[in-house]
Amino acid sequence: MWELVKSGGLLMLPLIVASVLALAIILERSWTLRRTRVAPPDLLANVWTQVEAGKLDQAALQSVHDSSPLGVLLSAGIANAHHGRAIMKEAIEDASSGVVHELERYLTLLGTLALIAPLLGLLGTVVGIIDAFLVASSGGLGDPTALAAGISKALVTTAGGIFVAIPAMIMHRYYQRHIASLMVAMEQQAVRLVDMMHGDREVDLTGVAE
Repeated sequence: MWELVKSGGLLMLPLIVASVLALAIILERSWTLRRTRVAPPDLLANVWTQVEAGKLDQAALQSVHDSSPLGVLLSAGIANAHHGRAIMKEAIEDASSGVVHELERYLTLLGTLALIAPLLGLLGTVVGIIDAFLVASSGGLGDPTALAAGISKALVTTAGGIFVAIPAMIMHRYYQRHIASLMVAMEQQAVRLVDMMHGDREVDLTGVAE
């Protein structure tokens, strides 16, 4: 395997760096974007229980805020509940922007890596072909080993770029869709809290954990 990497030349170094970065981002986002961490299934029920009991003081509200991204939305709404339904929903929408930004951390870099990896591979292809032509033009046709080195560099870097780009692009698309799904679920729970606090919805917490 190492011999194969070495045959790709110096351009394999940035591809290796890109692959390590992409893998690190994929693993980090997989851990951070767990549904149970982003939107704990029992959080709304616990918050409503505290609201009804009158135990949701400033310290408890800060604890809800720090617990999860969903907690950020719920705490923003509760903190502005006394201003009325419209302001409460507006506060939740404002908090949603910050939550989305946090959930999408590193995804721009992951998408960039997915785009530049094939270009690095293509650059390696061009360099490898140039090397092969230089060998041919200097009378190296009688030395197949020298000619094969340039061709090998072209093929290995191309394969390396595609190898990095495919999983990076797949995971980038997956995380975008996953975040969109999480935001829909969180906003639904936040709106449910608004309705309950302003008497527009019966307090029915069945199915909240789903």
